Amino acid sequence: MDKEQYLKLENQLCFSLYACSKEVMKLYRSELERFDMTFPQYLVMLVLWEHEKLTVNELGKHLFLDSGTLTPMLKRMEAVQLVERVRLKEDERKVLITPTKKGRALKEAIACVPERIAPQFHLTQEEYLQLLKQLQTITAQLQSN
Repeated sequence: MDKEQYLKLENQLCFSLYACSKEVMKLYRSELERFDMTFPQYLVMLVLWEHEKLTVNELGKHLFLDSGTLTPMLKRMEAVQLVERVRLKEDERKVLITPTKKGRALKEAIACVPERIAPQFHLTQEEYLQLLKQLQTITAQLQSN
């Protein structure tokens, strides 16, 4: 590809990822509205359902977010009784996050979200898994730089 073609918006991987991400978020947002949940809150719950309890820093590592971004969201989630935040006695700088009973119960109800969204990608299961693997590989490579 020559320089002129390379600098066209449509040939920018960053723009394609950005545009695709916006459309995927829109799909999730419409599905998650029924549960009165935002996409970032959904991601938090996915991690907590998998790990049950994590410190804010551990949660941030899974989600690639810092505590300054997570803390306000976790406070809102605590206010609606999805998570519990407990300061550790042995190190009061650390806050442990666990799903509440309400938060754990939501897991079963919200399990339909990926099933409802997946067909809208128009990918076979093999294509879906291949794309997922490629994105994970790119992310890992970029993080290792």
